[in-house]
Amino acid sequence: MSVSARLGQLGIELPQVAKPLASYVPAARSGNVVYTAGQLPMQAGKLARTGKVGTDVTPEEGKALARICALNALAAVDSLVGIDSVTQVVKVVGFVASAPGFNGQPGVINGASDLLAEVFGDRVEGDGRSGAACAVCGSGIAAGEAVEAAVRRVWHLASDGVVVDQAL
Repeated sequence: MSVSARLGQLGIELPQVAKPLASYVPAARSGNVVYTAGQLPMQAGKLARTGKVGTDVTPEEGKALARICALNALAAVDSLVGIDSVTQVVKVVGFVASAPGFNGQPGVINGASDLLAEVFGDRVEGDGRSGAACAVCGSGIAAGEAVEAAVRRVWHLASDGVVVDQAL
């Protein structure tokens, strides 16, 4: 089943790519890997929530925010190479703005990992994951995520006789 079909089956619609809030691009490709910038929990062009998990934001709300970040990462990948070209999610990096004493960052980051597992199934099996507790995250966000995804490579002969490698 294609990723697009799976998203439809789950009733998930990818959002519009969130406009960068600084000097960066939402996603970049090198070879057969797409790297997303750290994605914010943006919905309809606005931050869904700010604050620190453990005081202003509950762990469950933080998990939901991480899910939004992952959706935004998928939208960035889709806009660059098309979501159906993803062959594997290689790595998820999560950042959690944490109140002193809060140590539930892995559960918050699960919001992103769980969404990716729902969408990609075994294409996320064995992915790497890193997470960090932060005293403060940019823009006051409670959670941010970045994703690295492997994409198919397509080789074709261009009209000038040069072999070209590109993602679908």
